[in-house]
Amino acid sequence: MNRKDFKIGVIGLGYVGLPLSVAFAKKYKVIGFDINITRVNELKKANDVTLEIENKLLESVLDNKNTKSKGLILSSKKEMLQKCNTYIITVPTPIDEFNSPDLTPLVKASETVARFLNKGDIVIYESTVYPGVTEEKMVPILESKSGLKYNEDFYCGYSPERINPGDKKHTVTKILKVTSGSTEETAELVDNLYKSIITAGTYKATSIKVAEAAKVIENSQRDINIAFVNELSKIFNLLDIDTNEVLQAAGTKWNFLNFKPGLVGGHCIGVDPYYLALKAQEVGYHPEIILSGRRLNDSMGKYVANEVIKLMLQKDLKIIKSNILLLGFTFKENCPDIRNTRVIDIYKELKSFDINVDVFDPWVNPEEVVKEFKIDILKKQPDLSKYSAIILAVAHQKFNKINIKSTNNCVVYDVKGILPKQNTDGRL
Repeated sequence: MNRKDFKIGVIGLGYVGLPLSVAFAKKYKVIGFDINITRVNELKKANDVTLEIENKLLESVLDNKNTKSKGLILSSKKEMLQKCNTYIITVPTPIDEFNSPDLTPLVKASETVARFLNKGDIVIYESTVYPGVTEEKMVPILESKSGLKYNEDFYCGYSPERINPGDKKHTVTKILKVTSGSTEETAELVDNLYKSIITAGTYKATSIKVAEAAKVIENSQRDINIAFVNELSKIFNLLDIDTNEVLQAAGTKWNFLNFKPGLVGGHCIGVDPYYLALKAQEVGYHPEIILSGRRLNDSMGKYVANEVIKLMLQKDLKIIKSNILLLGFTFKENCPDIRNTRVIDIYKELKSFDINVDVFDPWVNPEEVVKEFKIDILKKQPDLSKYSAIILAVAHQKFNKINIKSTNNCVVYDVKGILPKQNTDGRL
């Protein structure tokens, strides 16, 4: 356990795994594994379609020929992982159609790692889970598939990811990292491993369960705060008060929390509260605030669509067979990530009125949208004059160059509140 010769295997090369692999590859030999062969082949050519890692940086750490003492080897072959002694699992932890946690990717990743576990190896989980998943759900898998004994033959750690897609300022090494381990010695070893690449420093939690809980409440807290301002937006709209102006005024107080109304999607904030809620229900407690916040935030897409319909009626514009343009489809601005985007809720609600809805988003891969949502989106900016309503759903900087203004023949609704107020008919 005093090993300094870390041979790291990162399982999952998405928004979390790739930046982490690149950071570690500057100091250690890293095997980056993903079951997505297309993804691996793109990365081998130093091309990251998620745009989290610049191509030049990726190219600088790649060691495709395995000739260096450090660097990143990419593979979709599980057998490459047998060369590792430290495994870091960064696969997604989504929810299913019923909002129940889906641990399938985590289970399969654990089964894969278990095949290659040797005595003294460490398995570190970064995927967001509810307290207890690592030791109560994953460790039994590692034991049964490897034949090894937990905390005697192999050890575990948990260090929750804090990746913010599209954020070029708060990158993986510049965000303080929470770490933990299954024994005191393991916790120290895991902490030192991350400390060797995280310039922002580390925080060693007292146990794996504490680290798991800390992660899941980070995003649950944000979800609840956004739900509060979303509810305020609904109230102030009925009172004919501009929500953004209210928040600006209230924000002059030193301890006022600066949250803004909007759609809550993505792989974390719109998902993690359900993980905590499930665990709470398992132990006999029904969470009220957490699930109430989720219900309110999940209602915002439908709310926006219906507000736009009302504004169109006020201008005596035809609803059925009308043309409406949705600007933006990703779950947040200035990134190509469409996971759990809530813009789809606006789209579906508008379609229920027999409206023709076009979607334009220069950040996304149209083929990915078709595959995931069965929607053909526009590949180039359309003529705005053909639409009865335009909804600015995502605040991409590229949209700042589009001249969007309300007219008698067109409703403009600004979900993110970034357009000049006089250019819009409504906003959250």
